[in-house]
Amino acid sequence: AQARGWLSRPMTRNQAGSDRTAATLLLFFIDDRLRLPGSQGLFLASYFVAAVLSLPAWLRVIGRLSQPRAWALGMALAVAAFAWAAALGEGDRMGFLAVCIASGAALGADLAIPGALLAGVIQRAGLAGRAEGAFFGWWNAATKLNLALAAGLALPLLQALGYAPGQRDPQALQALTIAYCLLPCALKLAAAALLYRHFIATP
Repeated sequence: AQARGWLSRPMTRNQAGSDRTAATLLLFFIDDRLRLPGSQGLFLASYFVAAVLSLPAWLRVIGRLSQPRAWALGMALAVAAFAWAAALGEGDRMGFLAVCIASGAALGADLAIPGALLAGVIQRAGLAGRAEGAFFGWWNAATKLNLALAAGLALPLLQALGYAPGQRDPQALQALTIAYCLLPCALKLAAAALLYRHFIATP
């Protein structure tokens, strides 16, 4: 069980990295791909409201499926949402509103499950009362590191691919779509594979 906690580190990095990358690029996607700058408030509000309202539902899902399977379901929902976003174009307000609601609901799983899952790993490893600080300290450090990396690397990478904020030519928008939609999907799928390997296939 202790080894499982350490093996879950790449899963945590991939999961958090996908969220931070999408959050960093969200406003650029709204402004340049969708060309709906006046709808930023609506999209952000729907995302966070969906996350909060989904928490009771995720608690029920955990009761029926277990924490790892419920989190995997949340990851699958996020992948579906971002894959749908990749198909949207200029003016697709309602389509992206649906993406925000779905990805917000997926965020609810990220809020409800990982901390409880880690606490269970610590308890099963017999480290309760001794190592919580180290485990949760690493968890918080990984979250902050992913935020810094997403903010520091996403835009330079996009510039290397031909996009800069305000650019709307097809090549630039394709680079933005890959970074905002498809890269988070890849990271989520990698995290889901690690979750399956270490927590579902080996209960």
